[in-house]
This record gives sequence, structure tokens and C-alpha cells, in this order.
Amino acid sequence: MIMSRVTSLLTRFRKETSGVVTVEMVITLPLLIWSLAATFDYFEIHRHRAVREKATYTLADMLSREQAPVTAEYIDGARDLFNAITNDDDPVQIRVSVVTYDGDTEQFRVVWSRLGGTGALSALTDTDVQSGNVPLPQMIPGQQIVIVNSLSTYNPAFNVGLSTNMPVETSQFMNLRFAPQLCFEDTCG
Repeated sequence: MIMSRVTSLLTRFRKETSGVVTVEMVITLPLLIWSLAATFDYFEIHRHRAVREKATYTLADMLSREQAPVTAEYIDGARDLFNAITNDDDPVQIRVSVVTYDGDTEQFRVVWSRLGGTGALSALTDTDVQSGNVPLPQMIPGQQIVIVNSLSTYNPAFNVGLSTNMPVETSQFMNLRFAPQLCFEDTCG
């Protein structure tokens, strides 16, 4: 008896085609708005990262062509250029490092590493490059490369599940182009 009654109620519910558009809209509109906001934020974080990747590549390419010694003012200017490329006024930190490969010990060695701006990045050390924490290409003995890292934050426009102040770190290495080494003031390695 109960089973037949439940079955008839379900059958009647399934066949029912009348409805109120307002009720359907109230149910679906919040989901639609959230979907649009989430799509915007997820697209925006990828755009944010892509712009920073391009700016990091630009700085690495600029430094790889440098023939004169680099100064602290040069690195601060590079950070300002990074901000101009990314059209960003948020705090950005860059790290510029020169790494060489020692053929005798078959290990990487940091020639120099300097920071521009304040943030969580620290100067690169021999331990960092020798432990494999920093991805490096295969190099010939005595070769130097410049590594540029950047660290910025992304704040989502909407609250769709992304954390605020999300760190965005980019890294790019480049072979030196016109000089065998890149010096920082009087440190040439």
C-alpha cells in the first residue's frame, strides 16, 4: 500500500511539466553568477602569471646581453622595469643570480646573487643549486648563466575559493650572450 502510493507520487512528479520561472531563476541564478565570477578569477590568475613570466624573460634576456658590471641601482631599475611591463603597483621582489658550472668538482656554484625589493625571496646559495632545488640546464665547465626569479602576489577579485595574497613566483635562466661573465660591481667569480 505504501509502496504503491510512493510510486504514484513519483510518477505524478515526473509527469508534472508546469513550473514557475521565478522559482527556477532563484535556484539557478546564484550558481550562474558564481560560475561567471569563478571563470573570470581562474582566467585572471593565469593571465597574471603569464604576464610575469614574460617580464621575467625580458629581464633575463636584458641581463644576458649586458657587458658592463651590474650595480644595485641596475637591479632596482630592473625591478621598476618589471613593474612597468606588468603594469603592477603591488610589491614585487626580484632575484638576479649568476651560476657557473665547475668542471673539476662537477658542481654548480653561485657567483653572485642579489635581490631587488623586499619579500620572501633570499639570495641564492651554493647549497640551493647543489641540492637540486633550483632547476638548472646542463652546462659546460666554466659556463655562466643568469637566473632571474620574481615573486609577487595575486588577490582574486571575487571570493570563489581562491586564497588572498596568493604568491606567484616565476623563474627564468638564460645563457650569457656577448660576454663570458656577468659581474656585479666587483664580483666576477
